[in-house]
Amino acid sequence: MKIRLLLGDQLNINHPWFQEIDPEVTYVLMEMRQETDYAPHHIQKVVAFFGAMQTFAQTLKNKGHQVRYLSLDDPKNKQNLNENLSLFIQEMGATSFEYQLPDEYRLDEQLKNFCQKTAVETQAVDTHHFMTKREDLANFFEGKKQLILEFFYRNMRKQFDLLMQQGQPEGGQWNYDKNNRKKWKGTPEIPLAYIPKTEELVALQNRITSAGVKTIGTMDTENFLFPFSREEALAQLDYFCTHLLVHFGDFQDALHTEEMNLFHSRISFALNVKLISPLEVVQTVIDYYRAHEDEIDLAQVEGFVRQIIGWREYMRGIYWKEMPHYAEKNELDNHNPLPDFYWTGKTKMNCLHHAISNSLDNAYAHHIQRLMITGNFALLAQVHPDAVDQWYLGIYADAIEWVQITNTRGMSQWADGGIVATKPYVSAAAYIHKMSNYCESCTYDKKKRLGEDACPFNSLYWNFLDDKKQFFAKNNRMAMMLRLLEKIPPQELAEIKARAGKILTQPDAF
Repeated sequence: MKIRLLLGDQLNINHPWFQEIDPEVTYVLMEMRQETDYAPHHIQKVVAFFGAMQTFAQTLKNKGHQVRYLSLDDPKNKQNLNENLSLFIQEMGATSFEYQLPDEYRLDEQLKNFCQKTAVETQAVDTHHFMTKREDLANFFEGKKQLILEFFYRNMRKQFDLLMQQGQPEGGQWNYDKNNRKKWKGTPEIPLAYIPKTEELVALQNRITSAGVKTIGTMDTENFLFPFSREEALAQLDYFCTHLLVHFGDFQDALHTEEMNLFHSRISFALNVKLISPLEVVQTVIDYYRAHEDEIDLAQVEGFVRQIIGWREYMRGIYWKEMPHYAEKNELDNHNPLPDFYWTGKTKMNCLHHAISNSLDNAYAHHIQRLMITGNFALLAQVHPDAVDQWYLGIYADAIEWVQITNTRGMSQWADGGIVATKPYVSAAAYIHKMSNYCESCTYDKKKRLGEDACPFNSLYWNFLDDKKQFFAKNNRMAMMLRLLEKIPPQELAEIKARAGKILTQPDAF
């Protein structure tokens, strides 16, 4: 008898394991407090994972595979991966154990430790999901001082022949990012978000709550946007192609008080639990574009492809290159606590109120809300990256450490000192106003640095640059902003810093 483990983010029905039915193989899936409790997770995140796991287990059973599903409330559940595996091996009299390589360092170490101690034969195999191997990025950048995403992305385009013509980028340029920065002002109209048909949401929520799992956020069964099955995930992808791709690139950085999704695909959860694969996603999108080139321009498609084969694969490569030390990086020496309003959304700053409330209500926010609103404020407020990591890891349904920590500690908080981003992603109110309508109905004045009604982002921005100027003294991309900082009269800068100090001392009063 052979036991094969499937983690909650390893729901790839096209994996070679499942091509043949072997009565001597039993697949095991487990709901565990080990996984629900290592961070305070959003209730919709836990429901999404458990729902997708249950559905996948049933899919395997329907295909004739032997499956053992250990639910959270099963009396036999030890709530720990290694203890549950030992129990299964003993009960089934298994002689071998196999698992797919985890995407999180902690689980990778845990399973290595288990295999060293168990008496049965063990084997680890690839997940057959990503377009690159763990070590590919490190090999690609070997000997290079900087890990430039654009170079990695171009190599991926060439390697997989995506949007290429005779070895050159289709359209004559690699990157249309400058075309992807339009502000959405109410038009074009955005279709209603695709909502998967899921019936077991309430039962899942009740089981999680009854078990005493502490969660954050709210549960909206009418607008639950996370697919449980591959069929639902593919329908979500089809919906994106049909209704949203036409304007995705234009407005992918836009923000609006009345819109949660804008033209974003919302497939990140499905991708990250492997219901669908990155290569099939980009091929599907490109095929749709080919069939509708009279309606969709290349900039919309390239922006999407770049997110999947560039950004996503790049961040995974960074994770495996830099862990475990990456999780301890705090190069800017930030130590402030995360404001309480990150857990409630109760703040007079309109942009933060909307981005955080959206996150609490839906376990989702798109990348600019994460980077330039919640992440931007946390960095300007000089919050310890550990606290920021915990918040992002818990609040978003698509947050798995390999993708969350590289974006949070790297791109968002610059805690890695520039491994991921050549400069920190910080801004005052001007950028927020440029890309959104948040400032229009805010208590604070986006143009003011000083005064009780001055936008907190403005004083915090200049205070941050002044506090951290020694870190950026040799950073060419920060040179212009540091020159502007030097031009602020000393008395005005002192007043700005006093205003910032008040905000940092009592952030929840703002």
